[in-house]
Amino acid sequence: MATDPASLPEQLVRTRRFTLGQPARFTVSADGGTVLFLRSRAGHDPVACLWALDVRSGAERVLADPAELCPDAPGSGIGWYGADSDGRVAAFALGGALWTLEVHGGRPRKLVTAGQVAEPRPDPAGRRIGYLAGGALRVVDVAGGGDRAVASPDGPHVEFGIGEHTAAVAADEARGFWWAPDGGRLLVARVDSARVPLWHVAGSDDPAEPPKKVRCTAVGEPHAEVSLWIAGLDGTRIRVAHDADAFPYLVGAVWDAHGPCAVVASRDQRRVRTLAIDPADGATSVLAEQHDPRWVALVPGLPARTASGVLLGHADGDGTRRLTADGRPVSPPGLHLRAVLGTEGDDVVFTASDDPAETHLWVWRAPDSGPRRLSGGPGVHSGVRRGGTLVRVAAGTRPHGRAQAVREGRPPLDVRSAGEPPALEARPTRLVLGPRELRADLYLPSWHRPGSGRLPVLLDPYGGPKRQRVTAAPDWRAPVSQWFAEQGFAVLVADGRGTPGRGPDWERAVHGDLFGPVLDDQVTALHEAVRRCADLDPSRVGIRGSSFGGTLAALAVLRRPDCFHAAVAASAVTDQRLFHARSRERFLGHPEAFPERYDAWSVVRAAGGLDRPLLLIHGLADTTVHPANAVRLSRALLAAERPHELLLLPGVGHQVVGSSATVEVLRRQSAFLRGHLGVRGRDGRPPLGSGQQPSLPAAGTVSEGSPSVARRTSL
Repeated sequence: MATDPASLPEQLVRTRRFTLGQPARFTVSADGGTVLFLRSRAGHDPVACLWALDVRSGAERVLADPAELCPDAPGSGIGWYGADSDGRVAAFALGGALWTLEVHGGRPRKLVTAGQVAEPRPDPAGRRIGYLAGGALRVVDVAGGGDRAVASPDGPHVEFGIGEHTAAVAADEARGFWWAPDGGRLLVARVDSARVPLWHVAGSDDPAEPPKKVRCTAVGEPHAEVSLWIAGLDGTRIRVAHDADAFPYLVGAVWDAHGPCAVVASRDQRRVRTLAIDPADGATSVLAEQHDPRWVALVPGLPARTASGVLLGHADGDGTRRLTADGRPVSPPGLHLRAVLGTEGDDVVFTASDDPAETHLWVWRAPDSGPRRLSGGPGVHSGVRRGGTLVRVAAGTRPHGRAQAVREGRPPLDVRSAGEPPALEARPTRLVLGPRELRADLYLPSWHRPGSGRLPVLLDPYGGPKRQRVTAAPDWRAPVSQWFAEQGFAVLVADGRGTPGRGPDWERAVHGDLFGPVLDDQVTALHEAVRRCADLDPSRVGIRGSSFGGTLAALAVLRRPDCFHAAVAASAVTDQRLFHARSRERFLGHPEAFPERYDAWSVVRAAGGLDRPLLLIHGLADTTVHPANAVRLSRALLAAERPHELLLLPGVGHQVVGSSATVEVLRRQSAFLRGHLGVRGRDGRPPLGSGQQPSLPAAGTVSEGSPSVARRTSL
């Protein structure tokens, strides 16, 4: 593979971090003969089409091409589609309108509906389509008639069917409404956000543009009132009875052949209940309840039941998260459950890991005692299985990522990818470091030769509970780490305590102390890597990160300036109270009960101790981590007369890399780190691929976006 450091930043923008052209969102028909999926035609094409793969012939065909359906809206693609139980009828939203088609031979038809359409989902029988519009849950016949609201907002801040509150556990996407198997009724969430504080996000550098208003349940603040209802097609509704005060979080639901059920959690997330719901009167009974003194983990894909009614769940113990059937563990110790992908009959398809760097597909059949692995070779696997066909998906950027349709008695059938391979080949060396056996990847410059000179070290972690970086399936972040290595760094990526994949004890090691163990593990990884590799220079160490990793980077230069000599912190939470309650309260508890935990890891409170170079980067349109986090830290640093740099990006959201500012931001980070760590490229020349570098402000100044960045990222 060609190595072209200079072109990688542009490629990340053009390919949207290598997602364009990749097949995604697979659905298998009931007979296993057809696979539906989304894919754009090329790795730079943002317009996703709906495709069908004939498993028997191997032929692909386009079912819906947005360029043909909406020629007046160039660039609009299909981001969502749904299908009925048999896989005969599909529906999707395009240009705010609802479209439907017969998978076998039909052309897309635009239906007349009310308002802008979101999340269309055919009923299992394929007769009607449910969709969201204007805060209401509506239903329309597949033929196009009978459009009506089955649940309309009954207050100014009420919405029906939104799925943001189930996003933590949904295996494929967040859901806020669920069809009954016969298509005669729906289970729907009602969300009243009246008491949730209103936040404003400026987003733009245009003073005439009003700020975006978002409601955010921040740490310690009131949450939305979420209730469940049984909705009839005639507009009648029955409220589901459960203790919403004790269990305010709705984290998942399903309506299967055994009736509707839901999973609810307490605000402190130490108690989780699975409730059976009587569709006749909304009465509930407890199917299962879990308790944990720290927090109960939520497994994607649950709740779920087999055809015979076996309730699936999980149990944490002896260092393993195990799949359970009616409370009985059915997966072995050491095999860590990741997600339940689906059931078919009494078969349960799930993902699990016996090596933290790998995730494999498994199937268990009730009441058999042993699961069977469906995926082979190293990798991070997922998939869909139905009607004798398994769509097996190996994650990663090309050429590592791959999707195949597998049917017994036939050779595997590749689902073609049109994605671009990275312009820069990632070349990590896998390491296992220290007494905790930290998994780490070390990236060295392609031009570096052992013994030719010591390299400054750049730590490039995420470190938080949502993501592993060190896996057998490198994503877009791996070539970015290699890109920084080509600038003259030895780049170290390590997963410490709190990251997923190594069992419940590993995950919960950060309870009450969200950053302490994480920072300790990064220091251990650094020291162990230096001990094992003589070409690493511990007197010149930088750290960069985004989101959780950005907070970690800022804390690293504040708490351990003996180890870290410069930091870049992007999209960082600097005040732990200025973040979402559900995330932070899980680890730190309620701020009224544990204020010291929030004070201990406030970057703003520690600002006066900064004596290392720090570059802060934040998108002004970030609705995940409010830009006030960066501004408050900068203000505290100015008050303490601590030199730093602040780069604010108009029109950019939480994910900076992949946005229109990617090229300038990556080069700015490289220039900042090279300048403060004394980095030169091979033979003392500027590093490969560095391009024209922006000039750095004088020491002690704050920059709010270089002219080039501000100009290119304006709306």
